[in-house]
Amino acid sequence: MISFDKNKIENLPHLHKINLINSATGYKSANLIGTKSKEGIANLAIFSSVTHYGSSPAIYGFVLRPTTVARNTYDNIKATGVFTINPVFEATLADAHHTSAKYDKAISEFDKTIFEEEYKDNCQAPFVKNAPIQLAMRFLEEHPIKRNGTLLILAEVEKLYVNKKLLEEDYFINLTKGKIACINGLDGYTVPTKTSRFAYQRPKI
Repeated sequence: MISFDKNKIENLPHLHKINLINSATGYKSANLIGTKSKEGIANLAIFSSVTHYGSSPAIYGFVLRPTTVARNTYDNIKATGVFTINPVFEATLADAHHTSAKYDKAISEFDKTIFEEEYKDNCQAPFVKNAPIQLAMRFLEEHPIKRNGTLLILAEVEKLYVNKKLLEEDYFINLTKGKIACINGLDGYTVPTKTSRFAYQRPKI
């Protein structure tokens, strides 16, 4: 085993440090967050930090890097109160990753990638057309993480759309059937091919 103490981690070259720390905790979700500015410009950005925070009500959250520089996703959410979450799937990996490029707020990532905007049920924010799962979200609250200046954004699910081929009888969404990707670190993408499920566990007698 190779060991890294706190000092060794802090003194690593920047790229080595962020690769090491971002990949150490395992695979993360890969989601495209869609927003629209008050000026009507659509924005699309990839996030690997979307997490479930409760089912009743249905709440998801994600982490934003420090807002000391322009963060179009954050600005749009604060201005409109809504956004969408759309999982990355196999056929879209390269273009999904490209949405991490820092475009000016006047340029839509939809115009620079294969993705198409889709609007439904009066949701102001754009969905990714053909995404096997689409979530319409309403901003709830933000929590600053003081140690590093990041922000935890929490939002409530207003509507969930799912391809019926992915939905099992017990309403489990089988992501492997949709070839939905996950992220290893910052730029390593994997598409799982197998799902193993187990019954609810009780203490052994």
